[in-house]
Amino acid sequence: MFAMDEQQSKRDQFRWRYPVYVVGISMAIFVALVGYSAYGDWLYLLLVIPVVLLTCLVAVTVHAIRKKPRNCLSALLTLVVFLAVSAALLKNEVTIRASIRWLVWSRQYKAELLAQPAPPNGQLRHIEWETTGFAGVANSTLYLVFDPTDSLSVARSPGKFDGIPCEVPVVRRLERHWYAVLFYTDEAWGEDNQLNCSGIGV
Repeated sequence: MFAMDEQQSKRDQFRWRYPVYVVGISMAIFVALVGYSAYGDWLYLLLVIPVVLLTCLVAVTVHAIRKKPRNCLSALLTLVVFLAVSAALLKNEVTIRASIRWLVWSRQYKAELLAQPAPPNGQLRHIEWETTGFAGVANSTLYLVFDPTDSLSVARSPGKFDGIPCEVPVVRRLERHWYAVLFYTDEAWGEDNQLNCSGIGV
């Protein structure tokens, strides 16, 4: 009887590796998805989170039925840590995606932008870097901006900044002179800039 209790106790252990493995793998999947798809955050939200959530809940239920409280606690901690990390990743998706893309393809983006003629109206040189939204109904546009004076380095977004026609919610420095600027939904940096700035945030 004592041997069986000892064996049962060994099987019912708190396992720190579970949260570490689940969070590590989930972060790697998130980085891969957002790095290669403008809709990577939605794929993560609709595919990865439900699978991990369901797996953790099943594990909690099974361990509770088998009366393994330490294993149950491991599964619960895994779930809580996973949800907290996922919330942080999704909240910072724009910054993470821009950083990944810049790290991998910055040389190509720099060449493309610098090949564009300088705007005649004193605005900063820019290219449309990415547009996300649902079938053209609500689009948010991210621009890659070249700022030779680094005036945007002191930008505290949201705000209105010299060289950018609209008030913007996010300005992120990628490296010296190079910035990612997110416009509010359905606003764009067009030919007639003022007509494309509603001044209304998302």
